[in-house]
Amino acid sequence: MSLQKIKDFTLPNLNLAESLQQMVSAYTEYLTIAELERTKRRDIEAWEKESITRINAQRDLLMSYLDRSFDERAENFRALFGVVDNALISGDNEQLALALNSITEIAKSSPFKEFANLNYVRAALNDPNHVWEF
Repeated sequence: MSLQKIKDFTLPNLNLAESLQQMVSAYTEYLTIAELERTKRRDIEAWEKESITRINAQRDLLMSYLDRSFDERAENFRALFGVVDNALISGDNEQLALALNSITEIAKSSPFKEFANLNYVRAALNDPNHVWEF
């Protein structure tokens, strides 16, 4: 390149102040967006912890209900089989028939019967004032 061509070469009209302002503005926007995204992540993490805590509490409540329900059923079966034993020993066929009928009815019923209606279960689990009867 000749010296004349170098002298004729002119830089485009650059406004350094404007360029610097654009860089500062872009960086400020970046910082704002980065903070917003960090806040969103913290909110999601808080929601996640809250949801897991709620799910665990519902699970514990459900497990407690099932434990008590099956304990109650087991106790009823023990008592009724005691009645059956006594009826067999005493030869009381009427008492035997009643006890066997009761055993059959309890066996037919299921502690899961209420859970067949999923909407009922969801509403009960979400209702903090719901009273679970065991």
